[in-house]
Amino acid sequence: MKLTVFGATGGTGRQVVVQALEAGHEVTVVVRRPEALDVSHERLKVIRGDVLDPRSFEQSIRGKDAVVSALGVTQRRPTTLYSEGTGNIMHAMQSSGVRRLICLSSAGLDIPEDTPFMQRVVIRQVIQRLYKYAYEDMARMEAKVRASGLDWTVIRPPRLTNGPRTGTYRTTVNQTLPGAQGIARADLADCMINRLVDNETFRTTMEISY
Repeated sequence: MKLTVFGATGGTGRQVVVQALEAGHEVTVVVRRPEALDVSHERLKVIRGDVLDPRSFEQSIRGKDAVVSALGVTQRRPTTLYSEGTGNIMHAMQSSGVRRLICLSSAGLDIPEDTPFMQRVVIRQVIQRLYKYAYEDMARMEAKVRASGLDWTVIRPPRLTNGPRTGTYRTTVNQTLPGAQGIARADLADCMINRLVDNETFRTTMEISY
């Protein structure tokens, strides 16, 4: 496939790029700082662009089969990166006739009913407060994605680690995943790449964990 990847300089995004190339795909990445991406390949094209500036990346989406977004923020200030950035991506997709979108959100948006009491307290009182602005913008992003009419899949991982790729993990579609504790970025990327042509996950929200 011909893919455009956003967020490629982050931990998960880099794994997406590497694994997509290993799978034989042609990959175009859009990054603000191309020098920050330490991956090179004959099937990799790097574009300097910013998701908050649609004109900088619109051309990179034309003629592609799918778009993968691994956008993320590291600061805890108010942000519109998820909602505005993904909105710009989707508008460019719609203008170019590209329908398949996979994007990352977070399992921290919701607390499953079976979550133990103390873990529930930690999520609500610590994690959701600590990442309040990011979660608020992820929620806005998800609402935009659901209303887009594209063939989208939103993937909600729990705590991310830098463990090795195992290819062994649990997923659910449109329901919470009991006992979700964490997932390696490499396995999260594995899931994203393997869902590119999985039409059973079109217009669904997935959760993933070991």
